[in-house]
Amino acid sequence: MYLVKTPFWLRLIYPSLLWRKLNDSNKIYITFDDGPIPIVTDFVINTLKIYQASATFFCIGDNIRKHPEVFQRLRQEGHSIGNHTFNHLRGWDTDDEVYLDNIKKCHSLVQSNLLRPPHGRIKKSQISRVREAFPAMEIIMWDVLSGDFDQKLSPEKCLQNVIRYTRPGAIIVFHDSLKAFDRLEYVLPKALEYWKDKGYVFEKL
Repeated sequence: MYLVKTPFWLRLIYPSLLWRKLNDSNKIYITFDDGPIPIVTDFVINTLKIYQASATFFCIGDNIRKHPEVFQRLRQEGHSIGNHTFNHLRGWDTDDEVYLDNIKKCHSLVQSNLLRPPHGRIKKSQISRVREAFPAMEIIMWDVLSGDFDQKLSPEKCLQNVIRYTRPGAIIVFHDSLKAFDRLEYVLPKALEYWKDKGYVFEKL
């Protein structure tokens, strides 16, 4: 079970991770996990362009290897790129050394100081290892989880999730994956239109 709104107690357990980017304006930070892949990531790029929105893509290294042309397009469009490990490893189930090596393998491709742990699962010992290896690395979590990966969730409910909980400074998670595409294709343009009407500004991390 996942929570759309990140609970306060979880932020207290991991206070050094970035959950929300406080600001005095209506800036929000849209992020996409699990790409890049053809069709889905291309759809996201095209939709963002319509609304002149910048975003941050946390890429799986193995997907970059498989689809370098899609990754190159992300670079060319000026979006931020982040590390999502090479093989989408769940930190809680992975040896620290293996986890760090997988991040390093992805880093060789993305060259980014932004990291999002897959599933948001990272041990405190892994946080320490990451920061020893990459002192400038910022570990990015989220304020709003769209739930687009949940195939039992209706597209309209997914849309209401992000509309209800978005606030200034929110870091919002979508997924540019085949699993999420049925909901993402419906939600993303409608959410961008809604946020634009509300005066939100779309920034990359």
